[in-house]
Amino acid sequence: MRTTLKTFMTAPRTTFGLPMLALAWVSIAWGTTWLASKEGVKHMPALQLAAIRQFLGGALYVGFFLVKKTTWPKGKQWQSILILSMLNFVLSNGLSTWGVKFIPSGLGAIIGAMVPIWIAIISFFKGERVTRLAVIGIIIAFAGVCIIFYEHLADFIQRDFQFGILLSIAATITWAFGTLYTKKKAASFNPYFSLGLQMLISSVCLFALTGATGVTIPISQIPMASWWAIAYLVGIGSVLTFIAFIYALQNLPTELSSVYAYINPIVAVLVGAFLFDEILTTAIIVGGTVTLTGLYIINFAMQRQRILLKLKA
Repeated sequence: MRTTLKTFMTAPRTTFGLPMLALAWVSIAWGTTWLASKEGVKHMPALQLAAIRQFLGGALYVGFFLVKKTTWPKGKQWQSILILSMLNFVLSNGLSTWGVKFIPSGLGAIIGAMVPIWIAIISFFKGERVTRLAVIGIIIAFAGVCIIFYEHLADFIQRDFQFGILLSIAATITWAFGTLYTKKKAASFNPYFSLGLQMLISSVCLFALTGATGVTIPISQIPMASWWAIAYLVGIGSVLTFIAFIYALQNLPTELSSVYAYINPIVAVLVGAFLFDEILTTAIIVGGTVTLTGLYIINFAMQRQRILLKLKA
């Protein structure tokens, strides 16, 4: 892990190839984590899986920086870390992991990509101007979601399916709030160390929640299939891919570094269909394509608006 961190954190910013490789890794790897989560929660409580994943991932990050004797956060930096740990990991990651226990992982991934919709809506209610192009994007994305859900109309009579959809949507809303908070509070602390602390803090909260509610099973009863899923989620999802994600974010234009959000659902749907026998229908293909097109338009419109505002300032 030390070598990987050193490579990513010291690579020259003028190098375009390595950031693109990092982005390609993020685009594919995070798409597969939806399947790993789905496989893991088949055999154990979802929030317990999320707690173990975040504890192990956070411990690796924090342990690395303790060895490096990195300076700890101070004052208001802790406030940002605590808020983001709740929004991004306790709520968003915890709820999305719980959600795929009841719905197909591909559907969960498509819902997970809907963050730009909530960012646009939250921004509107905060009094910010939402462009006509962004509104068109929202309408297109909503139409795509309707096409997808048309395929699942019969499933909506099942309470578990309804609950899974509700959890997944709530997860995207909390991630949108986390994204907006991050933009508002520009990072003034090592993002990798911050990430590890967020994971570790969130794991403590989730362990407390599962312990208090009794929604847990003894460690000795967790089957090997779930442990393999956790290992994949920690090694690939929480460590390597987050390192690559932050590196790509720091070294690529925003409009390029956000491409992963449109590729992740495609990877999740295709892998789910070919390896996990999840049903791949015409409605999912068409609806997913329409939804991702709408999300791209929203993201493009909001980025263009930010650029124009900067130019006017």
